[in-house]
Amino acid sequence: MIDDKLWKIFSVYIRLRDSDKNGIVTCITTGKRMHWKDADAGHFIGRRHLATKFHEQNVHAQSRGSNRFNSGDQFKYSLAINKKYGPGTAEKILVLSRQVCKRAKFEIDALTDHYKKEVERLKKEKGL
Repeated sequence: MIDDKLWKIFSVYIRLRDSDKNGIVTCITTGKRMHWKDADAGHFIGRRHLATKFHEQNVHAQSRGSNRFNSGDQFKYSLAINKKYGPGTAEKILVLSRQVCKRAKFEIDALTDHYKKEVERLKKEKGL
């Protein structure tokens, strides 16, 4: 896919963003704690919905079990993001996910560069 590089760096960004200074994340749906490298960047609304694939409120550190084997625990996920960002956030993301989204190569390249810089900033900031 054209956005594979972007997804790879975005996934690292999300897991680092959600980590503490020791590199530990808490799963958005189960509360399980793990090292950021052992977590997934799980979606509330699945990756096939391009309008929300790289939406930061739609993607959080999640245990691999929840993300890969429990369909992302979508109901628990919706409750967690509404708690984190405010009531109605899950519904807003759901509505946004239904919009048509086509990104040009230059947009994907720009986002990839942005998240590379963010990953470096977070690694430096957290000493990881």
